[in-house]
Amino acid sequence: MEKQTKNTIITNFARHEGDTGSPEVQIALLTQRINHLNEHLETNPKDFHSRRGLLKMVGARRGLLNYLKKTDIEKYREILEKLQLRK
Repeated sequence: MEKQTKNTIITNFARHEGDTGSPEVQIALLTQRINHLNEHLETNPKDFHSRRGLLKMVGARRGLLNYLKKTDIEKYREILEKLQLRK
């Protein structure tokens, strides 16, 4: 992931200045990595090691989304809409 791309994602989803650890930022970063890996797997369908990493990232994102849903339902709905995720 390019540093500039990562920085723009962080600034778009941060709760406050310098925020890199909030669930919203982590979900957005994971989503970007998942999308990038999906493109890779379309051209390399036999790359099972990367596929396993993708599944682990999807599970981590799911866990963060569940946490956000329990703690702040409005932020949860907002991030689903921003990232165009199904649920």
